[in-house]
Amino acid sequence: MAGAAMAMAHVAGVAVVPTSFSGLKNMEFAADCVKSVSGSSQGFRTGTRLPTKSASRSQRAAGAVRVRSMGPEVAELEPASPGSPLLVPRQKYCESVHKTVRRKTRTVMVGNVPLGSEHPIRVQTMTTTDTKDVAATVDQVMRIADQGADIVRITVQGKKEADSCYNIKDTLVKKGYSIPLVADIHFAPAVAMKVAEYFDKIRINPGNFADRRAQFEKLEYNEDEYQKEIEHIEKVFIPLVEKCKKYGRAIRIGTNHGSLSDRIMSYYGDSPRGMVESAFEFARICRRLDFHNFVFSMKASNPVVMVQAYRLLVSEMNLNGWDYPLHLGVTEAGEGEDGRMKSAIGIGALLQDGLGDTIRVSLTEPPELEIDPCTKLANLGMRASAQQRGVAEFEEKHRHYFEFHRRTGQLPVQKEGEEVDYRGVLHRDGSVLMSVSLDKLKNPELLYRSLATKLILGMPYKDLATVDSILLRELPPLDDKDARLAIKRLTDISMGVLTPLSEQLSKPLPHAIVVVNLEEISSSAYKLLPAGTRLAVTLRGDESEEQLDLLKSIDATLLLVYLPEDKNVSRVHASRRLFEYLQSNKLNFPVIHHLHFPAAIHRDDLVIKAGSEAGALLVDGLGDGILLEAGDQDLDFLRSTSFGLLQGCRMRNTKTEYVSCPSCGRTLFDLQEISADIREKTSHLPGVSIAIMGCIVNGPGEMADADFGYVGGAPGKIDLYVGKDVVQRGIAMSTATDALIQLIKDHGRWVDPPADE
Repeated sequence: MAGAAMAMAHVAGVAVVPTSFSGLKNMEFAADCVKSVSGSSQGFRTGTRLPTKSASRSQRAAGAVRVRSMGPEVAELEPASPGSPLLVPRQKYCESVHKTVRRKTRTVMVGNVPLGSEHPIRVQTMTTTDTKDVAATVDQVMRIADQGADIVRITVQGKKEADSCYNIKDTLVKKGYSIPLVADIHFAPAVAMKVAEYFDKIRINPGNFADRRAQFEKLEYNEDEYQKEIEHIEKVFIPLVEKCKKYGRAIRIGTNHGSLSDRIMSYYGDSPRGMVESAFEFARICRRLDFHNFVFSMKASNPVVMVQAYRLLVSEMNLNGWDYPLHLGVTEAGEGEDGRMKSAIGIGALLQDGLGDTIRVSLTEPPELEIDPCTKLANLGMRASAQQRGVAEFEEKHRHYFEFHRRTGQLPVQKEGEEVDYRGVLHRDGSVLMSVSLDKLKNPELLYRSLATKLILGMPYKDLATVDSILLRELPPLDDKDARLAIKRLTDISMGVLTPLSEQLSKPLPHAIVVVNLEEISSSAYKLLPAGTRLAVTLRGDESEEQLDLLKSIDATLLLVYLPEDKNVSRVHASRRLFEYLQSNKLNFPVIHHLHFPAAIHRDDLVIKAGSEAGALLVDGLGDGILLEAGDQDLDFLRSTSFGLLQGCRMRNTKTEYVSCPSCGRTLFDLQEISADIREKTSHLPGVSIAIMGCIVNGPGEMADADFGYVGGAPGKIDLYVGKDVVQRGIAMSTATDALIQLIKDHGRWVDPPADE
């Protein structure tokens, strides 16, 4: 043992743990080993995670060594960020940080559909019918299959539903449909055993398959007590694994952020680490039984948490030498543009890194409507990995893969002698910029409304969700007094007006922020401008370091990252490279992601591309705002999409946030109808988050991000929550929305809707 302890070392702040350390069994010994060589026990975890009963959670989090029995000869761990107690594998979470390379996985068979990196990214959804209604369920599955889905999931909550599954499968086969069926199981191991005889795949939730529903109690275990919990999981889960192995079924170990068990949360908190560890408990059982036909998922309603959890999962699999496929999804994403945007941010960010083998876009809409955005995302991921677009290799030291740390650019400060206030041209929580054409200036009042300003006697004033700055690619003639007056009224309210250098030199606009490129900086063309002119620099992100060094010579108000479609260069990777350069050189310019879309682009395509490309950066805290440009799209849509993107990335909150489940056979009311009614009456409450849930099967933790919850408790009855706590039960549905509004008022979060202007 002493010899093994001496084999440990710290190299440049990284803990090096030989994988032969499989003999470590308890926390005290592990901590002693680390102290014996480094004088510190901070940050490690054991593979068996067996804290003493007297240890506090903070002590447990800091005191153990992670040990793996598989993987590389030496496992290297490092803090997720400077000073972080969370240690993560030094090995990257994806195949390459320089380009999109699809992660290599084994093939898992789901019925007749192969799943994994050697196959297309599979598209799936879930039925919303009552599973006991065989005819309705069959009909919906056929509609879903006809829309192009590869796999369909069906909720199976009890014996009656399980009994119906045979008839559902049999009827579909007789009608010529061989699409694989997945049973969605919560709290019902016996039901899982039954339906495994008929369906092709079983989805189990590690948070509630063997554990009781979380009560959010802090638990303490000694080694024996913890081992008994593991033995209980094995007793419940092993029969299902053996049956799936016998029948050739697949399993999805599907962790949900909101339904972790009290046992897991007592060790790891309500965190991505807890999500991964919860899934690994079940995966280790599968592996011990030589069962490998399973996939993982790490779903959350918060795209930032979801992305971090999947990354941590993959890094842990890499450390163990595992290669299981991934099912991607943002749960409770909602409906319409918001639901598509949240899904695009979370799923798209992972696809850009080559992660993901099957996806589901969870919308509060009929399931067949999920297939189109889901297919668009799958195609995006397949193209990205096939083309392997990227940038030249660079060393990435500053991006945090597993914890959110926002790089915040220096907001504009007022300079002596400036006649207008530039402090409002960017927003501290994330800025929205919009491109405005000359013809929009012909109707100033309509333009002001499109920018979401308040109007008082026709004069604009900034509001909560007003655009921060506009880009005028072309300036009005010097003698067009009306157009220039319309612009002046915007600069008077501290709205930034950006315009190209050529336009400003030929038709000067007072107080404009002039957009220059690196060539214009290099040639000193910008020096033709009057002293003190504010500058914005536009660049691609893939320039050489020598070119980027030009940024050191100027005082820029902001940077615009604008990369036209390029078959070789990836916007995401080029931008990451740029941020690495800025942080390495201590340049704190605010950075705005500028995306330009082709004419006639479908709105869903725009939302998905913006979420996948800009969202993939913002979930890592890389960026200070967004400029979406599409000449044929109206300004209202582009503005709402921009603000939705920032809110989906947990930056700037400008509207009511809804955590809305997509409905399934467990739903106890018309989710789409009720959701629309609640939105109509509460959509004017920015900063308030409302969960609208068909049932509470995944636990109150599913509403972790919500202030208030409207949840189906029984047929025709609604339970109301504040956070994770139920405060009213069994409210008649006819009065439940009014009761929700009263609850919001009672907690001081209600404001009356603004009067129409």
